[in-house]
Amino acid sequence: MHQSIEKLNSVKNKVNEIVNQKQLKIAPKIIVVTKTFPLNKIIPLLESGHVHYGENKIQEAETKWSGIKKNFKNLQLHMIGKLQTNKAKKAVKLFDYIHSLDNDRLASKLSLYENEFQKKLKLFIQVNLGKENQKSGINLSEIENFYNYCTKELSLNIIGLMCLPPIDSNSVEYFTLLKRSAAELNLKDLSMGMSSDFEAATIKGSTYLRLGTAILGKRSLT
Repeated sequence: MHQSIEKLNSVKNKVNEIVNQKQLKIAPKIIVVTKTFPLNKIIPLLESGHVHYGENKIQEAETKWSGIKKNFKNLQLHMIGKLQTNKAKKAVKLFDYIHSLDNDRLASKLSLYENEFQKKLKLFIQVNLGKENQKSGINLSEIENFYNYCTKELSLNIIGLMCLPPIDSNSVEYFTLLKRSAAELNLKDLSMGMSSDFEAATIKGSTYLRLGTAILGKRSLT
């Protein structure tokens, strides 16, 4: 068995153990974050039947996935990185989910290209819970207005909220806050939890975990 499959199964076992112990209603889906990893590391996972994969750069995602996506009909691609408005058209064409919707202009562009391609994406609003200037995301005080704009004026399919807790912070506090904010909007999906804190995220009700190194190992620095 390929090492990445063994690691994925190990993560699944940990997640399922938490779900059973805490009597959670559902187990979160695992997005294997494949940024910087070549296809030869990813193919074994694809062939094993794993469905969800994440990228954070449009150009890399196009190069890696455009040719192979048609060979795996159930494949679901997630855009998890910052999305510039000038890349929105390519994003709508390639991805199934976007986890980083964070401004009116991007929302408008996504709506435009969804209509052009007759495609409906599943979208997460990225929330800047730590009020960090260097990070993208909607502030908590603006979420409701932004959500209403996206859903009522643009008819976008907002399925949940996403967050990136500040580095070296207590992730649990931010996961709790994100869950509460989603509940206020009657949103059921939460994109939270990475390789370093996926167990805490699972306990707090994450429905999508974004895991890279926990499954594929260390990334190249080049």
